[in-house]
Amino acid sequence: VSLTLDISANLETLFTWNTKQVFVFLAAEYETPKNALNQISLWDSIILSKEQAKLRIDTTNKYRFIDQGSNLRGKDFNLTLHWHVMPKTGKMLADKLVLSGFRLPEAYR
Repeated sequence: VSLTLDISANLETLFTWNTKQVFVFLAAEYETPKNALNQISLWDSIILSKEQAKLRIDTTNKYRFIDQGSNLRGKDFNLTLHWHVMPKTGKMLADKLVLSGFRLPEAYR
């Protein structure tokens, strides 16, 4: 599956005197009979400064949206923006924003 992604996010508040970098990625998350949670990374980036932390990205998925073992046609899924704040010293922090209500079409090329 190829998706067109329009990603806007302001992650400036994640940067403090102790922030080395922020790893951010967009994942498609869905359920199957075998697994309650499946995650497929669609896009990622490393943000090195507060000045780079206002994201405005129009692109297609960087990584393939495929499922090993089941068909994705008609599948409901969420898009989840994850971020990991990597400090200069101390504990790494992680959080996410879930956008729900997406469904793949029954037929596609």
